[in-house]
Amino acid sequence: MINRTLYLNKLRMYKDKHLIKVVSGIRRAGKSTLLQIFKGEIIGAGVDERQTISLNFEDLAYRDILTAEAAYDYIQSRLLSDRMNYIFLDEVQNVAEFERMVDSLFIKENVDLYITGSNAYFLSSDLATVLTGRYIQIHMFPLSFAEYVSEFDDTTNLAQLYASYINYGSFPQALELFLDSPEAVKPYIQSIYDTVLFKDIVARKSIRQEGTLQDIAKFVFDNIGNPTNPHRIATSLTAAGRKVSNHTVEDYMTALTDSFVLYRADRYDVKGKHILQTQQKYYCVDLAFRQLLSKTLPTDYGRMLENVVFLELLRRYDKVMVGKFGVKEIDFVAVLDDEVHYYQIALSVREDATRERELAAFPQDHHAKFLLTLDPEEGNIHGIKQLNALNWLVKQ
Repeated sequence: MINRTLYLNKLRMYKDKHLIKVVSGIRRAGKSTLLQIFKGEIIGAGVDERQTISLNFEDLAYRDILTAEAAYDYIQSRLLSDRMNYIFLDEVQNVAEFERMVDSLFIKENVDLYITGSNAYFLSSDLATVLTGRYIQIHMFPLSFAEYVSEFDDTTNLAQLYASYINYGSFPQALELFLDSPEAVKPYIQSIYDTVLFKDIVARKSIRQEGTLQDIAKFVFDNIGNPTNPHRIATSLTAAGRKVSNHTVEDYMTALTDSFVLYRADRYDVKGKHILQTQQKYYCVDLAFRQLLSKTLPTDYGRMLENVVFLELLRRYDKVMVGKFGVKEIDFVAVLDDEVHYYQIALSVREDATRERELAAFPQDHHAKFLLTLDPEEGNIHGIKQLNALNWLVKQ
């Protein structure tokens, strides 16, 4: 099993803290495996296995306890009264009114609670209201490029590994299939997408226009890294023969982001220091989805690199936005605690005009500035750090 150190460290940090640990993320990102690894780790450190309770609510074995009361009674009957109980609940959103069950377990003094879910429903406003101040979210992505590379014996050719990463995907199981039978990866990626689309979105959100949902997803996949909005998408789809309202597009885009298929980057006015309400950008959780479903040939490698960098920034920073500085655009403004970093992304800046254009986007202030490219050259240009993007991606 791939050791997901970033997420394990967060679980270690919050172990035995009186907070519900909520691990969120798209299906098959590795959430269940993460909890298994962590459970094994604490048992190895001296916790008696009887102190642990693990339930996966997608398992038919638990089909009779899919209500808040039944699940609570089942877990309550297995609690030890004289020591800490470590409870791991997978896909908890399958339990009706699960937030009531979670809240009831949380108020017990001898419970350390860990839950996972595959869509944002279980972090809805209702749950946030019930559990205000009582949970910490640990958001889990598919494999980072560094995690992906760690599974290969020969890592000398990062460019070749990057090509397989963006074409075959970053889901842990996809990597295992790629190493054994590359031809099996595409059907697997399709199965994940279909499950998320039809189980997490269509069924849960009671969506009637499945074809419209598919077309909206494909449109966004084709336009990753481009400013967009519901009106633009509705206009494009209507022109192509699928009449759809702005409101429907907005609802379906929310569903796609709630299920972690897409991530939104808001625009931030660097000068005015406020979030802009228009022309957000969207990025795909895994480029293999895009390769599978996009209507265009995968030739826009610059935007694909931008997508990979955006997801990596989400792993490393608290907040990531698209920067607006007058008429210029900064690819990303990343914030960690009180520190602000600027990032520009380009395939190459070997041509003078391209380099000057990318550098000109940076504001003249004291914040750290980075130019990430696929050029092998690295260095410092008037205080701006030029780095090879693949080297930067593999450095944790």
